Amino acid sequence: MTLPIPQANRRLLLVDDNVDALDLMQMLLTVHGFTVETASNGEDGLAKARAFLPQVVFLDLGMPGMSGYEVADRLRCIPGLEQVFLLALTGWNDQATRAAVIKARFDRHLLKPPQYEQITGILEEYFAGVA
Repeated sequence: MTLPIPQANRRLLLVDDNVDALDLMQMLLTVHGFTVETASNGEDGLAKARAFLPQVVFLDLGMPGMSGYEVADRLRCIPGLEQVFLLALTGWNDQATRAAVIKARFDRHLLKPPQYEQITGILEEYFAGVA
């Protein structure tokens, strides 16, 4: 019988240029017991991912400089993150965006602002499958 993984060992990386949304999401997930790192741009997100090796990454698709799609592609090239669970965060829900999210190999597509219960439900489902 395996014991559930303590949530403190569940590493999440949040990458979004909306710092207020980033801070709120970090606070809520930290209170829920997750270990959370944040980045406000793609380059910082990649650097934190290399050091932190998150199990789950939330990526804003529409960041200036480096899009979430490009960050996702580069994340998959980092040793240890080839199979990282990726969640796309965006205000766009058109057919072209949904197709691009699938093509970029995101695991889920979440509309902004995501509901807290939706986020925690996805995380619990994911971590139940890897425990």
